[in-house]
Amino acid sequence: MRPTVRRGGRDLFVLRYRLPADGWSAGPAAPLQDAQRAMRLVRQQAIAAGLDPARIAVLGASAGGHLAGALTPSKEAVYEPADEADALSFRPDISILMYPVATMTGPFAHAGSRDNLLGANPSPEALARWSLEQMDWTGAPPTFLLHAMDDASVPVGNSLQLLTTLQAAGVKTEAHLFEEGGHGFGVRLIAGKPAAVWPQLVLAWAARCGWISPA
Repeated sequence: MRPTVRRGGRDLFVLRYRLPADGWSAGPAAPLQDAQRAMRLVRQQAIAAGLDPARIAVLGASAGGHLAGALTPSKEAVYEPADEADALSFRPDISILMYPVATMTGPFAHAGSRDNLLGANPSPEALARWSLEQMDWTGAPPTFLLHAMDDASVPVGNSLQLLTTLQAAGVKTEAHLFEEGGHGFGVRLIAGKPAAVWPQLVLAWAARCGWISPA
C-alpha cells in the first residue's frame, strides 16, 4: 500500500489513491487504507514543518467525497501499521464534502461509483457498510456539506440523507444547497453562479468552529 501524497502548496496535499476496480486485494477498503495512511503522513509532515497537527482538514468531491466521508467517522484502522507515522491519528479534524457520493442504495445511488467500489453485484451487507448515511458518525469531527440541487450526476438526496444522519449523531454540521451549479463545479467552473461563494462559506464556518482565525 503506497498512496501518493503530493504537496500542492505550503499547507495543501493532494492524495492519489487506489481504486478497488483495479483488483487490489483489499477490495473496497483500498481507498480508505490510502486515505488513513495519507492523513497520518500529512500529520507527520505537519509536525516536522512546525504546523499544528491538530488542524488537519480533509476535502473530497463527488467520489472523492465518498472517500473523505468514509474517512471522517472511521474509528478503526483498516490496514496494519508500517512505521512510526501509523501511531498518529488518521481522522481529520474537520471535513468538507462537496456533492459527495454518499449512499450505495436506493434512487440516489450513483451506479458508476457503486460498481467501481463494490463490483457489479454487491451484497446487501456491502451496500450498507459503504453507505455513508448508514455509518456510525458518533464523535465525528465538524463536517461541511455543499451540493447543487440541479446536480444530474449525483443527486442532492445523497447530501440530504447524510445530513439527517449527521444531525442524529450530534455532529457539528453546516450544509449549503444551491439552486444551480451542476456537478463537479469546483472553483473554476462556477464563476458567476450563486455556488461560487462556497470557499468563503467554508472559511467562515471553519472560523466559527474555531479551526482557523477569523482574520
